[in-house]
Amino acid sequence: MKKIVIHSGYIKLDQFLKLSDCVSTGGMAKALLQEGHVLVNGEREDRRGRKLYPGDKVEVKGEGLFEVAGGEEQA
Repeated sequence: MKKIVIHSGYIKLDQFLKLSDCVSTGGMAKALLQEGHVLVNGEREDRRGRKLYPGDKVEVKGEGLFEVAGGEEQA
C-alpha cells in the first residue's frame, strides 16, 4: 500500500487521483469513477468531490491500493 501525504485536513477524490499519478486530468478521473474502478474504504465511489481524510484507503483498479496520510505540519 502506497501512502500519499496531504498537508491539509482533507483532499477531494479527483485531486487525490491526480496526486497519486493514477490519472493526469480531471476528465480521466471522472471517467475512471464512472466506470466503477475506484473503491474508497472498500466501497464503490463515483463522486469526484468526495472528501478524503487521513486514514482513508483508496483502491484503483489496475493501479493499486493507496492510503491518505496526514502531513507532519498538522496542528
